[in-house]
Amino acid sequence: MTRHRNDPSLETVSADPIGITDTPARLLEELEIVPEQGSTFHQVLQQVLSAAPLVGMRREHQLMFAQPKNEIVVHFPVLMDDGRHRMFTGFRVQHNNALGPYKGGLRFHPHATLDQMKGLAMIMSLKCSLMRLPFGGAKGGVRCNPRELTRDEQMRVTRRFCSAISNQIGPDYDIPGPGVGTDSQTMAWFVDTFAQTTPEHGRQDTTRAVTGKPIELGGVPGRDRASAMGMALVLEEMLPDFGMTLKGLRFSLLGFGKVGSWTARILEERGATLVAVMDDSGVVRNDRGLDARELAEHVHMNGGVRGFSQSHACDRDAFLQAPVDLFIPAALEGMIDADSAAMIRAKVVAEAASLPTTPEGDEVLLQRGVEVLPSLLCNAGGLVASYLEWTLNKSSRQITATEMEERLGQQMTDAARRVRLARHRFESDLRTAAICSALEQISRVHLLRGVFP
Repeated sequence: MTRHRNDPSLETVSADPIGITDTPARLLEELEIVPEQGSTFHQVLQQVLSAAPLVGMRREHQLMFAQPKNEIVVHFPVLMDDGRHRMFTGFRVQHNNALGPYKGGLRFHPHATLDQMKGLAMIMSLKCSLMRLPFGGAKGGVRCNPRELTRDEQMRVTRRFCSAISNQIGPDYDIPGPGVGTDSQTMAWFVDTFAQTTPEHGRQDTTRAVTGKPIELGGVPGRDRASAMGMALVLEEMLPDFGMTLKGLRFSLLGFGKVGSWTARILEERGATLVAVMDDSGVVRNDRGLDARELAEHVHMNGGVRGFSQSHACDRDAFLQAPVDLFIPAALEGMIDADSAAMIRAKVVAEAASLPTTPEGDEVLLQRGVEVLPSLLCNAGGLVASYLEWTLNKSSRQITATEMEERLGQQMTDAARRVRLARHRFESDLRTAAICSALEQISRVHLLRGVFP
């Protein structure tokens, strides 16, 4: 078949020299964005604009990707158990839907901010592109502390938040899922509320309006451990590049919530040894190994790792300096700063949390020769499981846990290989390689779609 020069399939994303010559600083100036220290959004944006010239991303596409399409902020009252009403603030940021409907989790956390949601929504756009899924990025949540709310109060917060943004979401437009401080029960309340506030003609689609639901409501088996399973699959694919395997590997964990707990158990099943864990309750360490399952039971009963009988307590510095092969930050953003990065003795850092390493920490790890497996790749397992749930709901089909893990394995392995290839092509670190692989896909789609009007 003969192709003509004006065939879009022949045009590379580097065809526009303007997208290469404009510097990140000039683009930020045009967007009237002043970088701020500690801003999640600005950190991600700087990484994107630094990587964009490497793939020849057009200038107009960089500008389009640099800002979310929609930023939704809502304020709503909730009846508390004591009979008083309390005001809450909720967010939903819809970043980019060039690839498909917006997709992103809900975070219930006392320090949730619009800036944070903007950064995490951009990460979701990159993650969906890297995984080659037909979704765009979004993020949302409520500024609250779920630990201080009763179950009934959590339910009312969820329902009022859903009601406040119900006109901005939908199964083919924006599909929320669980995140920090939320779970399958949250999503069950969310989907029920969405069904009550949706016009009659659209109610047949309400089950797929959210993902991360209980299995009884259309969820997929293994969703609760999908993020951790994705991490394990990435490690199995990438660790041999560094002369390592999971069998006999020693690792430490920063954070022992849903993702951290499941990661510890899955890696232990594959022959690795958990040496130290730090969460907001304290630090536990045992150089001979911690039993991940027993530690998970202890945390479930006591709310944190502190006081675990198989360990001795130590301070933060001793935790960071534990002699391990692998260090896994599985808490919140910005936990690994320059000081922490200088103390970490691991050969590899695998990011289970979204954006756990600050730019300064990243630079220290790079200078020290520590390999960093970025969160863009490592914690995408939950996104893949959500995509499977969404497509199965759409076709009224079910899937077994074994089938789900097989599909997850293929997606994660393919993505890891894309990142490895991008690293060689662009001669970059793995974080930049992951961003480049994602931006290439987004650039191709923007090029094909064009810019309206």
